[in-house]
Amino acid sequence: MKTNDVTTWGKVDDYVTERLIPYDEVLEQVLLANQEAGLPEIDVSPAQGKLLNVIARIKGAKRILEIGTLGGYSTIWMARAIGPEGKLISLELDPFHAQVAKSNVALAGLEDRVEIRVGDALVQLEQLAKEKAEPFDLVFIDADKPSNPNYMKWALQFSRPGTVVISDNVIRDGEVIDHHSTDPRVQGIRKFMDMLSGEPAISGTAIQTVGSKGYDGFYIGIVQ
Repeated sequence: MKTNDVTTWGKVDDYVTERLIPYDEVLEQVLLANQEAGLPEIDVSPAQGKLLNVIARIKGAKRILEIGTLGGYSTIWMARAIGPEGKLISLELDPFHAQVAKSNVALAGLEDRVEIRVGDALVQLEQLAKEKAEPFDLVFIDADKPSNPNYMKWALQFSRPGTVVISDNVIRDGEVIDHHSTDPRVQGIRKFMDMLSGEPAISGTAIQTVGSKGYDGFYIGIVQ
C-alpha cells in the first residue's frame, strides 16, 4: 500500500474522523439530504469542516462571511463555532442549492445565526457594501475559482486587522503550477496567487492536502 495511493488517503481520513470527530446525526442527515437532492458531492470533508470550526473558535469569530454555500455543510460547521450571538452570511448562486441549504440549516437549529443570500456572489457583495456591512472576523471563499481574485478583493474590503481569510481548492491536483493550463479554474487560482504575492494587506500561505477529496489544498491568511 503506497502512501500516495488515493485509497490510502481516504482510509486515513476515515481513521481521523473515527478517532477525532464524534458521530453527528445532524451532519450525517445533511450530507444525505444533499445527496438525495442531487447536489454535487463537493462538500468539505468532515475533517476539513472540523478544521473550519476550530479556526473560527481559535479566532473567536462572531461574524463570518462564506462565499459559496452549496448544501450548507461547511456553513453549519462554522455557524456552530460562533455561538447564538454570532452572525454568518453565506452567498449562493443556485436557488435550489440555497433552498436545500436553508432546510439543512433549519435542521441544525441555526436559522437564528445564518443568513443565506441567493444570487451572483459579486452582486451580493456589492449589496453588502451598499448596506455598509460591518467587518467580518472570518471569510471562507469556496465558490467559482475564476472569480477568486475578485472575491479576495471583497474579502479585504469587508475585513479588519486580524480577519482570517481561507480559500479552498487552490492546489487543484497540482495543476496550479501549470501556466499553460486552459482550465479557467486553474487560471483563476493562478491569478489569485499572483494577486496575493503583491498584496501587502494580507499575509498568508497555501497548504497542500490529501484525503478523501483527493489532492488539493487551501490558502489561509490574516489581514494586517
